[in-house]
Order: sequence, then structure tokens, then C-alpha cells
Amino acid sequence: MLFNTLAYAKFFALVAIASVALARFRVLHLLFLLGASFAFYAGWDWRFLPLLVGSASVDFFLARVLEREPRPGVRRAWLAVTVAVNLGVLGFFKYADFGISTASALLRAVGVDASPHLLGVTLPVGISFFTFESMSYVIDVYRRQIPAHPSYLRYLLFVAFFPHMVAGPIVRPRDMLPQLARRPEVTDAMVARGLFLVATGLLKKMVVADYLAGNLVDRVFDRPFEYSSVEVGAAIYGFAAQIYCDFSGYTDIAIGSALLLGYRFPENFDRPYRSASCRELWQRWHISLSSWLRDYLYVPLGGSRDGLLHTCRNVMITMLLGGLWHGARWTFVVWGALHGLGLVVERVATALRAPRAAPRSALVHALAVVATFHFTCLAWVFFRAETFGKAVAVLRQLGEGSTSTANLPAAIALAIVAGIAPHWLPARWYDRAIDLCTRMPAPARALALFAVAVVLREAESAKPVPFLYFQF
Repeated sequence: MLFNTLAYAKFFALVAIASVALARFRVLHLLFLLGASFAFYAGWDWRFLPLLVGSASVDFFLARVLEREPRPGVRRAWLAVTVAVNLGVLGFFKYADFGISTASALLRAVGVDASPHLLGVTLPVGISFFTFESMSYVIDVYRRQIPAHPSYLRYLLFVAFFPHMVAGPIVRPRDMLPQLARRPEVTDAMVARGLFLVATGLLKKMVVADYLAGNLVDRVFDRPFEYSSVEVGAAIYGFAAQIYCDFSGYTDIAIGSALLLGYRFPENFDRPYRSASCRELWQRWHISLSSWLRDYLYVPLGGSRDGLLHTCRNVMITMLLGGLWHGARWTFVVWGALHGLGLVVERVATALRAPRAAPRSALVHALAVVATFHFTCLAWVFFRAETFGKAVAVLRQLGEGSTSTANLPAAIALAIVAGIAPHWLPARWYDRAIDLCTRMPAPARALALFAVAVVLREAESAKPVPFLYFQF
């Protein structure tokens, strides 16, 4: 049940109406939302519902054991059990065939005849997201940052809540569980902001991301040698716009849907392409994942506590695993390695810089933004390409020097600009747009939403295009 379909609109309308009607009856309301979330997930494949429930249940009950256990060694052992269960489930479904094919390739490289016997494991949608959310709960209880939650029902709803379950944002238990403990209140401001986010998210996805994917990006990355260097370069910029509009569009719809039900999710994007460094980029891009990797991987590895060399090591490990988190493909690992290398270079440069160095000028800052954006685009080539061969082919054709623009109509250039240029608009313009939506009388708001619906209807493809992050 994709967010960009009429089926989701009907489903959500029914859920929202019933949620308002049942809000006074706390247990019944929670049970209804849990049932709706299960129905949402079952719309993809009901056979994986036991996996979702089982994974969450193991973490819930082990967290209660951890809270009562006073012995540090035993507590560490129980924590190791829950981490092993979560990573074991994630590893099996996401990386079993990847590991088998990689091992077979290595054996063949040393002369051993080893044909891979793949298991054909189906990847459960959203497994990376709900696994990380549930695992972070147990870790927080182990660290005694939060108490073990008393309600199994509320905890299960926290993990399964349909707006964020499939592709985030990764919601922390300390943020969501207290909201589920009280009656949701839906104010007019929340409704206005929620509708605004859903509308803009759909526009990003269907008008910009899907158009660029179908009319430029997919074609060039599939057959790069059929296109000129200029067209390949445009496709790389196009993918930068596509993945931002696709994923931030999904996040906008998720956050907006939650607001319309009376719940608040954290922001996940903050105009990332205006970043002047790789470090700043990861403070603005997929914020819920980057902060999760920082708190539950980078810091436990040692963070920046033990000197520059260890800091660089920890950064590289975090980014390599962050790349691998995105999927069972070596190109994702290379993408993570490139960002890790960029972060390491920045750390070293900062350490070597004179303590009293003058602040950057506006020109230097602008050049840093341009350099960071193009470094990000270079890394996106490996993220998008299905194999090393295709990534190399794209880069080789980019450097070939041909200048034909026969496959670049004005509409494609306009879509790329529409996906990237808003990063440099003043943030207050966005806030004013939401404020205007809040102050609109109901008929004007309905008319605006109708206009958005007309645009979406015209941009709709023959078959709904899944969101990119569904595969992760």
C-alpha cells in the first residue's frame, strides 16, 4: 500500500476518522491503530507479520529482564543476546544470499570450483528500519537512559506504527512511547501542517522524482554508452534530485500522516545539498539514521575520545557499515567508503589547521558547498549503479567529452532545478507557507488541495512507482 496511491488515501481517511472517534477509549484506540498498522504491512505480504511481532516481542521482554538484572556481566550477556537476535534476523534476510555469492566468488578467485547455491530469501519490506528502532530501545534500557516500558501493546504499536514502519524516519522510543501513553490531540495547526507535508511530499515524489527516474536517470544508468557526456552528467544531477525528492517526499508524507493522527515524528532532512562539508551533509541528510549510527555505533566504538587515528578508524567503520545497511551490494559499501574517506579527510584537515585560523570567507564557503555537492554526486553514482561495471561505465562516459543534448528537453532541466534549487531558498519561506496554510479558511485550503490533486493526477504514471528506500 504505497503512500503515492489512491488505496493509501482511502485507507488513511478511514483510519483518521476512526482514530478521532475512538480517541477517548485509550485501549480500544491503541488496538485499532495496531490493527490498522498490521493491515498496512499485510498489504505487502501477511506472511512476514510474525517476524515483525516476534522481533518486537523479543526486545520488549528482554528489556524487562535487563532492567531487573543488577549484575553488569549478566546484563551485558542479555544485551548481546538481543543484539545477536536482531542482527541475526536482519543478516539472514538481507545478506544471506549476498554472503553466499561473495564467498563463492572468493573461492573461484583462488581456483576452487564453487557454484553459489542461493537461498532466494525474500527481503521483508522495512526490516532495516523496524529492527533498528526496536534494538535501540533495548540498548537505551541497558544504558539506563529510559526505563523498560510497562505496556506491551504500546510498545508493539511503537514498532509497527504504519507511517514510519516501512522507510522511517527512525523514531526513538524515548520520543514516541510517551506520546502513545496519552490521548492524542489533533489541533488545527497540526492538521494544516500535516496536509501541507503530505501534499508537498507527493509533489516531490510524483512530479519530480518519478519524472526524472522514468525520463532520464534509469535510461542513462542502464545504458550509459548510448548518451553523451553532458546527458550522463545531467543524469547524475538528476539522480541527486530524484533520491532527495523521493526519500524526503516519503518522509514528508510519513510525518504529515502522523501529525493528522496526533503524533509527532522527528525531522529527517534539512536542505542537505547546501552543506559545506561531508560532516554537515550527514547532519542534514537522513538525520534519523545518521544520529542512530552516531549514538549506537560510532560512540560505542570509541567516538573521538582516543585521538585522531582512532577517530578516523571509527568514522570509516561507521560509514562502511552505514553503506552496507542500505543493501547487499558492494557498490553500497563503496558509497559508504567514499563518504567515510571524505569525513576522514575533513577530520585530518581540521586537526592540521591553525587554532587561530581566520573564518571562511563567503567565497570559500560557496566553493566548499559546490565541492561537497559534487563529491556527493560522485558517490551517488556508486549508490545508483547496480554493479561496479555500470558505475565505471557511467564515469567513463562522463569523461568522454561529447556534448549532445538531444535527450535533454527543457522539462528535464526544469525538474532537476525543481529538485535541487529549493535547498537555497530561505527557511522562513517554508515556515511562512505552512503558516499561510494554517490561517487559510477551510474552503481555500480545500481548493488548494484540489489543485494539488489535479497536478498529481496529471503527473501520475501508469503504474505507481515504489519509493527508493522501500528496498532497504
